[in-house]
Amino acid sequence: MSLFKNISLRDKERKPGRFAPDAKFRHADPDTQLEVRGLNLSIDGQKILKDVSVRIPKNKITCIIGPSGCGKSTLLKSLNRLTDSIEHVQISGSIMLGNKDIVRSGATEITEIRRRIGLVPQKPCPLPMSIFDNIAYGCRIHGIRGRRRLYAVVKHYLSEVGLWEEVKGRLREPATRLSIGQQQRLCLARSLAVEPEYILADEATSALDPVSSKTVEDLFVKLKENYSIVMVTHTLRQALRIADHVIFIYMGGIVETGDAQQVFHNPQNELTRNYLSGVFS
Repeated sequence: MSLFKNISLRDKERKPGRFAPDAKFRHADPDTQLEVRGLNLSIDGQKILKDVSVRIPKNKITCIIGPSGCGKSTLLKSLNRLTDSIEHVQISGSIMLGNKDIVRSGATEITEIRRRIGLVPQKPCPLPMSIFDNIAYGCRIHGIRGRRRLYAVVKHYLSEVGLWEEVKGRLREPATRLSIGQQQRLCLARSLAVEPEYILADEATSALDPVSSKTVEDLFVKLKENYSIVMVTHTLRQALRIADHVIFIYMGGIVETGDAQQVFHNPQNELTRNYLSGVFS
């Protein structure tokens, strides 16, 4: 028997409620500013990030750029404590989400931090379950129950990423049967379904073909109306296309940050000018 056999059309079209872009829940916290203050991070005594201080603007696409090995991905993963999984890591400084210091938050708070600051990984990583359950999984963890409500949430967020029409007849199939581009959009929908305030994207299009890559880029541009997006990219052309704000990092420290047009067309630092002109990469 189909899981959705007894759901009426009205139920299917009902808005998800708490976990939806127009829900009051997402912006219940009056202060959701994300700011890094004097962050230092070392692994086995080797400094990876050096006195990093930066504020992430709201409802913008912020691109973190810089040469390979400069600390871009480490900075990104620090923003929602994914660096916790690294052995022999030492961190000092603060990462403030509103009035909460993420660095000093206890283990019991990490689930909530990662709900508020979601991650879209470099390579798509659908959970080993159905398309439907990939989206519903996080909602269940955060207390959303009931077939009708979960169906509404799943439909809403698959629609948000342009997947609903492609998969609506296949919701019970394993997510691994989707194409790579579809899997990445599924991972994005899964992140959105728990109503984050910030979306982190670590080279989120690097494993995709050009068509799928443009689809994901266009989605990020659309989603910044409701979310603040932080992306790591090695591709300057991509940053030029979609960035509103830029952070240029080199050897673990921030060299220059600001409005994308200003940084790309009138950089203030010679190191930035050299990087943008291809002197080093």
